[in-house]
Amino acid sequence: MSEIAGQTAALRSGATAVVHESYSFACMRCGHGWEQSYEIEHHTDADGHDFVIYVADHRVVPSPLSRPTCQNCDGHVVRIMRPGQVSSVLDAVHRHQHRTPPAGPVEVPEVPAQGKERHHWHLSDLLHPFHHRKAS
Repeated sequence: MSEIAGQTAALRSGATAVVHESYSFACMRCGHGWEQSYEIEHHTDADGHDFVIYVADHRVVPSPLSRPTCQNCDGHVVRIMRPGQVSSVLDAVHRHQHRTPPAGPVEVPEVPAQGKERHHWHLSDLLHPFHHRKAS
């Protein structure tokens, strides 16, 4: 394993250019959202062919654009979006959850019955009009 690690370190040190990219991800299976930043290292192999290596959190990782995997459920139905999409939604939810409620309790006055008994509805009362329909 140390031989592979050494080859990866040597490979990474030979980058001709490094580009920083960030993406937002949303899993369509479980709803989990996250963001990740990448260093995209451009390299040229011994035969002169260009290739790239994606690095996230100081580790070489597969391209997030080829087959992203949900960090929560390991699903592969993942939407890739521009950076900041997930954090802006989380900020909005956080602000909404920590709003100060209106002052004082909310009371709903009871309307007095005007000589009629209150009717308690049952599901059968609501479905009654449909029972007498004839099939066409």
